[in-house]
Amino acid sequence: MTRRVVGVGAVVWGSGDRLLLVLRRHPPQAGRWTFPGGKVEPGETLPEAVAREVEEETGLVVEVGRQAWVVDIPGDDDVMYEVHDFVAEYRSGTLRAGDDAADARWVAAHELDLLPLTDGLLEHLGRHGLLR
Repeated sequence: MTRRVVGVGAVVWGSGDRLLLVLRRHPPQAGRWTFPGGKVEPGETLPEAVAREVEEETGLVVEVGRQAWVVDIPGDDDVMYEVHDFVAEYRSGTLRAGDDAADARWVAAHELDLLPLTDGLLEHLGRHGLLR
């Protein structure tokens, strides 16, 4: 039986058409760049989880906007991650990698093709009109 785990992520574009990305430290897809995010804690709303996860992984405070999409990501040991990705705006803070992120950085749109990204990241951005 597959266990579903609800997670969140944040699509955050900064100045100069730079996208906020973190390098995943843990599975699934460890060693790849993706949106900051993680598991929803009991009692949290999805937007609350987005804001908390972004701050934990990057040190940045964001304002969470609309939900962009939901994607299922297979994990290990019969786990399916149901990830709700939201659009968010940078508000304050100094960028640093923390918590589950091996690294965190702002990446220029033209450099996205040069990084090992998580499966479907560019396709989701393009399909939902969020690729700059």
